Amino acid sequence: MYCNLPLRAQVFEVLEKLTPSTINSNKGRRGMDLWKILVLGTLRLDCNWDYDKLKEIADNHKTVREMLGHGQMDWKVRYPLQTLKDNISLFTPGILDEINQIVVNHGQKTIGKGSEQKINASCDSFVLETDAHYPTDINLLFDAMRKTILLIMKLCDQLGLSGWRKGKYLLKEVKKLFRKVQLLKRSTSKIKEKKAARERLIIDAHLAYLELCQALIEKAKDSLLSICPSDIISSLKADEITKYIAHAERQMEQIRRRVVEGESIPHNEKVFSIFEEHTEWISKGKAGVRQELGLRVCVVKDQFGFILHHRVMQNETDDKIAVPIIQEVKDRFPNLSCCSFDKGFHSPQNQLELNDILHRVVLPRKGRLSAINKEIESSAEFRETRRKHSAVESSINALENHGLDRCRDRGITGFKRYVGLAVLARNLQILGHAIQQKELKRVQRAERKQKLTLAA
Repeated sequence: MYCNLPLRAQVFEVLEKLTPSTINSNKGRRGMDLWKILVLGTLRLDCNWDYDKLKEIADNHKTVREMLGHGQMDWKVRYPLQTLKDNISLFTPGILDEINQIVVNHGQKTIGKGSEQKINASCDSFVLETDAHYPTDINLLFDAMRKTILLIMKLCDQLGLSGWRKGKYLLKEVKKLFRKVQLLKRSTSKIKEKKAARERLIIDAHLAYLELCQALIEKAKDSLLSICPSDIISSLKADEITKYIAHAERQMEQIRRRVVEGESIPHNEKVFSIFEEHTEWISKGKAGVRQELGLRVCVVKDQFGFILHHRVMQNETDDKIAVPIIQEVKDRFPNLSCCSFDKGFHSPQNQLELNDILHRVVLPRKGRLSAINKEIESSAEFRETRRKHSAVESSINALENHGLDRCRDRGITGFKRYVGLAVLARNLQILGHAIQQKELKRVQRAERKQKLTLAA
């Protein structure tokens, strides 16, 4: 990419958008170059490293340092850990999508027949897990109480206020009651008296846990009312504490409804992580996988293996995004001619709208087929395209092996950035492999020609 001057110019034109508008790149202390940010950001996802490993490689790996532009005299240059985090987090999904489109266009010209090449795509989705533990209402309440107590202790200490000197002791008391509730199991006895006694014990343990949490929440609210934040930082910390108090109150209400009142909590009222609030409970019916905690990601790949586009699906299912994602791909790549799907993307409306966008749609229908639809899906062309559809599973597996098994970044913005970097890294890997194979074939042809000349 760097040695191809036209390609490099296009990429750097997009990378310039990384620089915040409030910063003058010609003044102040020198920071990281845009090229270095791109290389290290894609390497992190391509090799599935955390920031500590990335720092170690950037500081000591000879080949990587050459890619970053360091010579033998630059051995003293080191990359602070926080600098890497701050600069790589400057990427936005939009910028990554623009760079990815440039890379794919160049790759298709390198491998295919140029701009006239028809694109045959495949579309499928998978689940990218967030960095969240298994959620129960009692451990989510404990998470909220832990953050509330620790944050308000720190804020009161900074402002010189008393009242939370025994905060760590109170947190231990909360944890004791949490563990007591966690270890209690319902009785399997057939004797009704024993089962009722155990149920009463479970309810009493939950009520004791809720009572202590409620008292500490009231205490935290009183402390916040007595605090007059003197600066922006203190105000932001007070807002963060208020957010965790709201999480705690919601969980306490749900525990009371579930345990004491015997109510079943509707799915849409549940939160599956107080830190990664975008986390969804997804059951796709896979063998051995009862549920996954994360978000669906839909990808569209072409016949060369390049990932043309992706979409992070929040509260969406496959059949809801089939038309929008193909329309987005068509806007970016007008030569898109055909796309194959699995049955999860089917709906009668999708069949009609996709046929207006694409020359050929391979979307199997659900349920019993009519005579016309059976004839369509039995055709040789349909079956051949369906047979090739499994290639998108290979691309998904490659993404999962190169970083997209679990998202390490925080928040929905970090989630989308993480996916965008992984897709770009994968496309660069495919492009590099294609160039290597092209060069290898050139060398082999030259060797064969030389052998024929010597034989003659």
